[in-house]
Amino acid sequence: MAAKEKTEKLIKLVLLGDSGVGKTSIVHRFAEGRFNEDNVSTIGVSYFEKTTDFGDINAKFQVWDTAGQETYRSLASLYYRGAHATIIVYDITRMDSLKGARFWIREMRKHEPNVCMALCGNKCDLEDARQISRAMGENFAKDNAMHFFEASAKTAVGVNDVFERLARKVNVGKRSAALPSLTVSKGKKKPCCGGS
Repeated sequence: MAAKEKTEKLIKLVLLGDSGVGKTSIVHRFAEGRFNEDNVSTIGVSYFEKTTDFGDINAKFQVWDTAGQETYRSLASLYYRGAHATIIVYDITRMDSLKGARFWIREMRKHEPNVCMALCGNKCDLEDARQISRAMGENFAKDNAMHFFEASAKTAVGVNDVFERLARKVNVGKRSAALPSLTVSKGKKKPCCGGS
């Protein structure tokens, strides 16, 4: 019997979330297999590429890690265009970060209403400091038609699962994963991939 042909996907993925929730740590863990205790806040946006073999799918991710600080929010929207998927990250030890996720969901859907979305509660290694229960995160994701995960960038638990689920669910179709222009001039709809 002939081997099943591997699906190739080029996926533009944007990470969103408030400052300090661990977006950059998640990207470094996924893209480089490492964790840095001394990560500083992202200024503007960082870009990473990672090709991963998920067995029947070979996914090349173009990952845009955006800054969560209010100062940079207007810049983040430059990177939404053409996104196939987004991971909205919150910190399970900070209730305000889940509230902040509402803003990021609205922002992304305003620019890319059919984007495949995942909600990821980071820092699940800090169970003793938890303010947001898993059930609360799951319900929030369900209410917003998103896939749900908890992960720890520090221990690597759950990180690859988020990217694999999106690689399997995202419908790349004929959409372009073109990179946005880096020149900056001054001056509830269900996503394509469904929820849970």
